[in-house]
Amino acid sequence: MKKVMGVLIVLLSVILALPAAAAPDLSEDHLFYEEIMYLMDRGVIEGYPDGTIRPDAEVTRAEAVVMIGRLMDFNGTKRATEFTDVPAGHYASGWIAEAAEAGYVLGVGNGKFEPNAPIIRGDMALIVERVFDLVFGIESTFTDVSADAYYAEAINKILAANITIGYPDRTFRPQVEVTRGQYAAFLARALEPEFKNDAVIEGSYQKDKTKVYTYENANGTTDVHSFEDVPDRGGLVYGFMWSVDTDDGNYEYLELENYDYLAYGYPYSEGDVAIVYPVHVGKTFTNGMEDETITLEITGVNVTVETAYQTFSNAVEITNEDGDKYYMVEGFGTVKSVNAEGDVEKELVSVE
Repeated sequence: MKKVMGVLIVLLSVILALPAAAAPDLSEDHLFYEEIMYLMDRGVIEGYPDGTIRPDAEVTRAEAVVMIGRLMDFNGTKRATEFTDVPAGHYASGWIAEAAEAGYVLGVGNGKFEPNAPIIRGDMALIVERVFDLVFGIESTFTDVSADAYYAEAINKILAANITIGYPDRTFRPQVEVTRGQYAAFLARALEPEFKNDAVIEGSYQKDKTKVYTYENANGTTDVHSFEDVPDRGGLVYGFMWSVDTDDGNYEYLELENYDYLAYGYPYSEGDVAIVYPVHVGKTFTNGMEDETITLEITGVNVTVETAYQTFSNAVEITNEDGDKYYMVEGFGTVKSVNAEGDVEKELVSVE
């Protein structure tokens, strides 16, 4: 009897350790399978009464708010709202009322919310920006997002936060309805560095946000770069960014990338363009202020560079007007820098 009980306990522990079961209409090869499962495990996404998830179905404005409400631990109890088309009896009235009070959502005008209308990508960007308190942005360069569009700033911010990269044709398609899978991807990327790695352009020079990069300086000191959710301080909002632990203290920076360039931005300060796209020898760019700029040029591609970490054969060499050089590799960022005399100033020594 003890043996049988032991087997049952083992089986029960295995069952309890298994992740939430996927819905019958969610295959493992779905583009957003991992993101949907992640949010199902967190109770943010729930299935329909028939057990389906419908990952490719459009998300209504009410459904979008309900998912945000679950994520933010809202009460959700039905109650009166400020919107004439969301009565107290509406299934999402409590979620919508609380989200509106929190400033996460607004109506569409004339006192209406249009809870059953599909949410569009531009409005989704606004919700994500507000919920996750995003403050840093980058010029999107999306051809279909005008600078004066009401959602333009929010799109620039979710681009900077690696929550979106848009489409390869340089569009964002802000008026297109959002699917449940796409919505899951946006939320998952806002929450976890692992999913942010999926929101980069093809051939990106950004680093892997799940790894730690250590560099050694010419004087023997080391800099350790890790991607972290940096706590707010001094009344300023930070959020996810690269945190650098040096022998002299700490600092933070962001990798800001669009289809034209990758820049390193420092919170509430300046930033520098590191590389410009498309990459080809002879391409130049500048950094610095208007009255004090420095010109850089791509002087080599597919260059072989030795570092203490490994030898790279696909590095891009970038030289400034003083003759200093640095080398960048897809998926690793800067791996080595040398001065005009050829002395190593900094190099990558480990990736863990």
